[in-house]
Amino acid sequence: MELIKANTINHYHKIRELYQSSFPECEKKPFRLIKYKQRQGLTDVWYIEEEGEFVGLAITMNTKEYVLLDYFAILQTKRGRGIGGKALGLLQDYYSDQKFFLEIESPDIESSNQKQREQRKKFYLDHSMREMGILADVFGTEMELLGYHCRISFEEYQSVYRDVYGVNKAQNLKQLL
Repeated sequence: MELIKANTINHYHKIRELYQSSFPECEKKPFRLIKYKQRQGLTDVWYIEEEGEFVGLAITMNTKEYVLLDYFAILQTKRGRGIGGKALGLLQDYYSDQKFFLEIESPDIESSNQKQREQRKKFYLDHSMREMGILADVFGTEMELLGYHCRISFEEYQSVYRDVYGVNKAQNLKQLL
């Protein structure tokens, strides 16, 4: 398995297609904005490949001290084969000098995708991510933060949004717990 920083039209085409089909509309940032922030060095857009074949994507928000795994998806046809766990492990290793964390839709809120939310949290906990005790309203969606061998405060979390996407985006985050 290999993590490749997206740098070709083919990479972006496959990543964008998976991105568009994997995340709710209300949680997606404009893809062109993500690419723009990548050119600025504030995000990494990863093309995940196994045996020469595209299998998934990862998009991170990066500051000197923190890395937020903003989006992570494996192709539907490739799930259940350990690919996601291996890819997450590579990301954890790559960002080992920074505080690496992510947001998941809270499984404690009743929803139409309740089972999926619970399975997602179990996947991350099974792969060394840990609860940090922070719930946040992220643009209208209740999210829980999980960290990899780190703890951060809500203010530190907010600082990542501020540093990558600006003060207005950061001010829209609300701490719930």
